[in-house]
Amino acid sequence: MRAFDFSPLFRSTVGFDRVFQLLDTVSNESAGNGYPPYNIEKSGDSGYRITLAVAGFTDKDIEVVQQENALRVSGKIVDRDTNGNGNGSYLHRGIATRAFDRRFELADHVRVTGAALENGLLHIDLVREVPEEKKPRVVPIAGPAASRPALQAAE
Repeated sequence: MRAFDFSPLFRSTVGFDRVFQLLDTVSNESAGNGYPPYNIEKSGDSGYRITLAVAGFTDKDIEVVQQENALRVSGKIVDRDTNGNGNGSYLHRGIATRAFDRRFELADHVRVTGAALENGLLHIDLVREVPEEKKPRVVPIAGPAASRPALQAAE
């Protein structure tokens, strides 16, 4: 396990505390158990999809919550009989259906647009929507004659 010391960067940066905290969190979580496995795909300029392999879970067993810049996906199978049909017990159990809690940090203006469970895969669709006031805008440059009265009025 690697530990990074970000303290030298604090001397020459302002306002990047969240970035350093995020890097620290990600490096600690990457050493975790990795269950359930997942993919992150980019579709188009502003679309994303997270796909988690959740075999054995139903839509009632999974909760997807977005709060500000965090996405939390948790799953827990509640009170099912030992093999799903009530006729006996497992001779071999290879499909992991243990509880999980997976967290993703989202960039600003990224929101969840939908989630679907299909063939043991949970698909979560996200989109990055930058508000109009945050988008770059072109500032018109006035010619010398048009700017002169504004300068004289200011003096």
